[in-house]
Amino acid sequence: MANVAIPDFHDFFNAISSSPDPKPVASHATFDVVWEGGGERLNVRDETFGFAGEYVAGGATISLSVANDGGPTYTSVAAGQTVVGSAVGHERNGVYFK
Repeated sequence: MANVAIPDFHDFFNAISSSPDPKPVASHATFDVVWEGGGERLNVRDETFGFAGEYVAGGATISLSVANDGGPTYTSVAAGQTVVGSAVGHERNGVYFK
C-alpha cells in the first residue's frame, strides 16, 4: 500500500475516545508486507474460540514509512527484523466455522 491516508490520534486511548483530545492529525502511511510459506503445515480447530484453519509456517517482514502531514517521517525497513511467528493460510470462523 502506498500513501494511505490515516488519522493520527496520538495514542490508543485517544483513538477510542468519544471526544479525542488532542484532535487527530492528518497522516499518511506506506507499507509493504511480505509473507513466505514453505515451513511446517498446521491444521487447527479451536472449539472454544470458534475458528479453524490450515496454515503454512514461514517468514514475514514489514517495511513501513509513516508521517504526519508536514511532520517528520518515521521508517522501519525489513532488513534485520526478527520473526517471532508467522503463517499464511485459510481460516474459518463465525457461521463458517461449523
